[in-house]
Amino acid sequence: MKAPAAVSGRVVRVKLLHSSETCLCVPLPSEAIDLEDGAAVIVPTRHGSEIGLRIELQQVGMRDETRIVGGAGVCGRVLCCNGVTDRRPRVTVRMAREQGLSLDTRRISGQCGRLLCCLSYEYEFYEEVRRSVPKEGKSVYYQGDRFRVIELNALTGRARISGAAGVVLGVDFGDFRFDEANRRWEVSPV
Repeated sequence: MKAPAAVSGRVVRVKLLHSSETCLCVPLPSEAIDLEDGAAVIVPTRHGSEIGLRIELQQVGMRDETRIVGGAGVCGRVLCCNGVTDRRPRVTVRMAREQGLSLDTRRISGQCGRLLCCLSYEYEFYEEVRRSVPKEGKSVYYQGDRFRVIELNALTGRARISGAAGVVLGVDFGDFRFDEANRRWEVSPV
């Protein structure tokens, strides 16, 4: 089979055996026979031509092994590295910390023993949401009184703020606004 240059005639989608990658291929004229679902074929890939899609001996890391073997994650879905993407994202403990997760390695590690890949996918969401609100520990002003942000929950879009005499209030992220004139965060009256 060859990769399609200009699509004319029949195009076949081929899933590579040990990854989530698929490629579109046009059968060569010599392959005039009908292909059946699950048939082994030779296809051009970024690593060269592959067939069922051969044995290669190479050093495989923990993440690569898990990607090849597959399985289900703690969320119950197909592992991200096997079913979602073929690229390995950069994952750091800071991503778990920013998402308010426990830093217990047993809770934030995947089947490969490394940090969960999904931490990097969700991190962008948390980063974007938290840009629009004050960070935990920052001062905010509500009806002239000074409060401190004690908790941010990006999933619910709510924060908890603590004031004098132990007063704790729940605030929607949409109620925060930055007062440019006074250079401080304020909370709209609830």
